[in-house]
Amino acid sequence: MKHRVVGRKLGRTSAHRLALLRNLSTSLFDKERITTTLMKAKELRPFAERLLTLSKRETLHARRQVLRHIRAEAVVSKMFDTLSARYAQRPGGYTRIVKLGPRRGDSAEMAIIELVGYEPRHKQEKEKDAAPAKGRGGRAKTGEEAAPAEKAEKGKRGKAAAESRPERTKRAKPTEKAKEKAAGDSGRKSVGRKGGQRGQ
Repeated sequence: MKHRVVGRKLGRTSAHRLALLRNLSTSLFDKERITTTLMKAKELRPFAERLLTLSKRETLHARRQVLRHIRAEAVVSKMFDTLSARYAQRPGGYTRIVKLGPRRGDSAEMAIIELVGYEPRHKQEKEKDAAPAKGRGGRAKTGEEAAPAEKAEKGKRGKAAAESRPERTKRAKPTEKAKEKAAGDSGRKSVGRKGGQRGQ
């Protein structure tokens, strides 16, 4: 019976496992959201949260303790400048694990581990687009007020497009010879198969 066995070996030696956790935590603090297997995410969570708690101290000793595991100086500066301020009032629980289901190749359970408060950029852009445009008094424009503005924008776009288009060459006016030729062609009678003389 195995008593007091904590953690997962993940099929690696202790040195290899520590290197894995260091690399995963560096990617997590840099990108703020990574996809990995569920077992790795569960093993990474306490390791990463311990480092974030150290970064909240903002002392030289704490910085050196974090640098022991995270070698990228840019990531460490981000932790001490940005992330520590974000989680200043939070006593713990800085990460979130979202299960994704089995992987196609080997059916390993996949998961997303991300920092709490992280939102992808496309969500922020959608929110900006969905927000109504503000009028003069700082209030949101209604449909009637927004319509003239849209028409004005379309008019500006049309002018810009017309200016950018190359000028079309004007068709040359027909000369007198061309007119005479056209008149001569129209004067001739078209002879069909029935009216024509095939024997000659």
